[in-house]
Amino acid sequence: MFHEPRIPGNTGNAIRLAAGTGSELHLIEPLGFDMSEAKLRRAGLDYHDLASVTVHPDLATAWSRMRPERVYAFTTRARTPHTDIAYRAGDVLLFGAEPSGLPAEVLADEHLTEEIRIPMLPGRRSMNLANAAAVAVYEAWRQHGFPGAV
Repeated sequence: MFHEPRIPGNTGNAIRLAAGTGSELHLIEPLGFDMSEAKLRRAGLDYHDLASVTVHPDLATAWSRMRPERVYAFTTRARTPHTDIAYRAGDVLLFGAEPSGLPAEVLADEHLTEEIRIPMLPGRRSMNLANAAAVAVYEAWRQHGFPGAV
C-alpha cells in the first residue's frame, strides 16, 4: 500500500512488482499524478492488465474495504528490521510518499501492527519507494517459498 504517492514512475514500477509477484497494490489518494500519465504507463510497461491495483479515496476507506488483520508501516524511524517479521498472507505493507514518508497521523493509526525498517548504512535518508516495496514484498514472498513462481 502506497500512502499518497507522488512520483508516477515509482508507482508504475510497483505495478510491475504486483504483476510479477501476484501481490495487490493499494494506492491512497491524493496521488501526485493521474493514473493515465505517460510516465506511470511507461514504468509499468504492459503489466497494468496483469496487476491488481486499487485506488482508495482515503486511508479510512481503505481500512473499511480491506479489513486487514496486520499492517506494517515502513519508516526509517523504526528499530525492527523487516526481516524480523514472520509475514502472513493478507498482511499490509504500508509505505509513505517519496519526499516525506508516512505522516505522524498515519503512524499513530490504530490499524498499525508495528513500525519496521529496511536496514541501510548510517547517514542515508531512505530508499527509493519502488525499491523499498520490492525488498519488502520479496522478503514476505520468500518466507512462504515463492508460491506460484517459476
